[in-house]
Order: sequence, then structure tokens, then C-alpha cells
Amino acid sequence: MWCDSLYQARMPCPLLLYHFFRTMEIHVDNWVAEVTLISKEGNNIRITVDGKLYEIDLTMQGKGRCSILHDGRSHNAELVRQEGNKSYDVHIDHTAYQVTIIDEQTKFKRSKQTANEKQDNRIIAPMPGKIIRIPVQKNDCLQAGETAIVLEAMKMQTNYKVTADCIVKDILVKEGDSVNTHQVLITLDILPPKE
Repeated sequence: MWCDSLYQARMPCPLLLYHFFRTMEIHVDNWVAEVTLISKEGNNIRITVDGKLYEIDLTMQGKGRCSILHDGRSHNAELVRQEGNKSYDVHIDHTAYQVTIIDEQTKFKRSKQTANEKQDNRIIAPMPGKIIRIPVQKNDCLQAGETAIVLEAMKMQTNYKVTADCIVKDILVKEGDSVNTHQVLITLDILPPKE
């Protein structure tokens, strides 16, 4: 879909990957895709967009401008950074798009903030990682603020604490396991608030 027409909103993907991370989620207006940089040799870039491989020739011209060659078509693009590091206006062939980059580190931080807002009945891995420690057992009663599991991702260890009183219903992983994004690690029974 993205490469069917480089005039579509998905065009900014290779331009943004040239500057940033290997894997990221890119929001272009109302469209969202996972984009991964596979390789870069000189101006030749290989990426996947939602798992589909594309090869692009990208030449940076300075001051956020570049030339993109794909499927025999050449396109001029300009990348203008907005306030903050991850939002851009991208202009390609006289069409403008608003683009936001959500890299793995940002996704990780957002998932921790969301988890701290309201306790779900599951603890889910926000990204691939390794289980370092599980200080709880099945049927343990936990109070808000207690650590249920420790996950290492991107060379950082994170303690996942429950935000409500609960009982550990099931532990679906063990210490040393490698886990994937969105994998359920622990299920919980949330207790009603104390009066």
C-alpha cells in the first residue's frame, strides 16, 4: 500500500528512518505503520513497512531537504522539525503531511505511564525483553506499589509494580525467559478498593 504511490502520506517513512532509530512506529496524519530500517549502504536504504520490504535511494541535500528515488520515480522532500524531537511537517512534491515518530524507547515509557494510571488484570510486555526476576508467586496478595515482575529491555531493567491491591492469578513466564511485545506475563484478580 505504501509503495503503490509515493505521493501518498506514507512517503515520509524512509526520510525519517534516515535520521533516527532502526524500528519505530510512524504516524502520518491518521495512518500508523511500523517501520524498520533493514540496511543502509551509501544512499541505498532497505526498509520494511508493516512487514513489507522496500528499497529506496535517498540523497540528503542539507537543511532537511532530500531527493528520494523509488521505482524509477524521483521525488523532492523537505523535513521541518516541530517543537519537541519527534514531530515533523514533511513536504513531498508540493504536498504536506504531519508526521510523529514513536520509537521503541518512547513506546516503552508510554506503556509504563499507562500501566501506572490504572491497573489492568494483566501485566503485558511493552516490548521484547528478558524476564530478570519474579518476586511473587501464584495466589500472592499484592498491595498497590509492590513489584510483580522485573523485565530487562533495551539494556534497562524495569520493575513492574501493581497500582491496585490484587491477587496473582497466574504467572505465564519464568525467570530467564525471552518475551515478545504484547505478551501477557502475569494475570491478576483486582481487589475492590478498601473503604
